[in-house]
Amino acid sequence: MTRTTLASSVATFVSRGVERLVAGRATSDGAGVKLTRVLTQDLQRRLDPFLMLDAFRNENPDDYIGGFPDHPHRGFETVTYMLAGRMRHHDSAGNAGLLGPGGAQWMTAGSGLIHSELPEQEEGLMEGFQLWVNLPAKNKMIAPFYRDIPGEAIPEFTTPEGVTVRVIAGESQGTAGAVQRPDTEPLYLDLHLPAGTHFAQTIPAGHNAFLYTYRGEVSVAGKAVADRFMAILSNDSADGVVIEAAQDARVILVAGAPLNEPIAQYGPFVMNTAEQIQQTLRDYQAGLFEASHVRAA
Repeated sequence: MTRTTLASSVATFVSRGVERLVAGRATSDGAGVKLTRVLTQDLQRRLDPFLMLDAFRNENPDDYIGGFPDHPHRGFETVTYMLAGRMRHHDSAGNAGLLGPGGAQWMTAGSGLIHSELPEQEEGLMEGFQLWVNLPAKNKMIAPFYRDIPGEAIPEFTTPEGVTVRVIAGESQGTAGAVQRPDTEPLYLDLHLPAGTHFAQTIPAGHNAFLYTYRGEVSVAGKAVADRFMAILSNDSADGVVIEAAQDARVILVAGAPLNEPIAQYGPFVMNTAEQIQQTLRDYQAGLFEASHVRAA
């Protein structure tokens, strides 16, 4: 396996390689919103604790105007990160929030809630990501809560080479992210790399990791990762990952600690056993999600 090594007077940094490239699958969700499902159900074990990644980039309002009307969740966390556009959130506890360009929302569905995400625009670009992060069995039924993070509240720094790093979760080069979560210890970075630059990020050896290119092209250990491709990073003894850009490029980098627990999923419900899924369906049909007490953090 070819791996990039950065040498300095202090240390030698060895990069993980690319195990696999994933193109994603064009689909639609909600009320006809067109998107690319990049992290699909068959990759959940390999990329534990991450369950799903959707990428959307639509300029035609017909491709996003319907949004995501009321729908339930239980047993995991959703992370919505907006690059362009405005999305209004409502939930079954009466909470509401507006997600704008550069902002994020970290929602823990826990024991269950019903929410909606609807565009608050009628024209222009709508672009962003939704990542699903699993919860450990001990926290599947915690009280739901969410946190809206405006763009200006997401820590950002620029490396000496000129790479802009937005730290949504975790830590990068001494900068703590907007969100820190136990158990899964997620890292979530938005990287803007000018042509001719590179970026190195440490990743614990036991964590699963991937990156997704959403502008231009980058390379990792000599392997090109083109626009709208995900690279699953190899699990080896490397220090982290080195991302190189011969042209202007933008990527998200995601990593986390695997839970190594059973995954039972039925649509928007993610539990550990089939029986728990059946109980979730009974609870939802009984209207218990309507009574959720969601708190804003």
